[in-house]
Amino acid sequence: MTQSFESILCTRCGLCCGGSLFADVELSGAEAARLEFAGLEIEDDSLLLQPCAALHRRKCSIYSVRPKCCRTFECLLLQQAKRGEISIAAATQKIDATLALVKHIHALLATMPQTDPRLPLKERCLEALEFAPPTNTSTELESAMTSLDQIINHDFLQNANNRDVR
Repeated sequence: MTQSFESILCTRCGLCCGGSLFADVELSGAEAARLEFAGLEIEDDSLLLQPCAALHRRKCSIYSVRPKCCRTFECLLLQQAKRGEISIAAATQKIDATLALVKHIHALLATMPQTDPRLPLKERCLEALEFAPPTNTSTELESAMTSLDQIINHDFLQNANNRDVR
């Protein structure tokens, strides 16, 4: 049996659930109630904040009952792979490079004032920069975040469908 693009790329990536691409996921009332019952924290009765607490090692622990937004979202990279515009190997290289940059940003954050790890990555960085004195590390963090924003917008979100980008 041939693996789907999603099983190859999405389980390697997890950026859409990990707080790097989105700050939250909009839910219907029924989805919010179901996920809250499952133990996930829902904000303002209809938002699942990112990073998602159901994400474990880049895999969704509530995959069979995940919200519609999560079921229907396809990042640009996945769309391109499905259309044959980029090879699986090239897509995984982009994913790996992006994840390496995210890991570097987390390492920089670890040296700065404490932030809430439940916040989306961009919000964590902005909060850390707000409370940190100007240093080489803060400059490096700003530069890394700018690079990550450019990569995300170019490779993962440009023309991506079915998800409200916040």
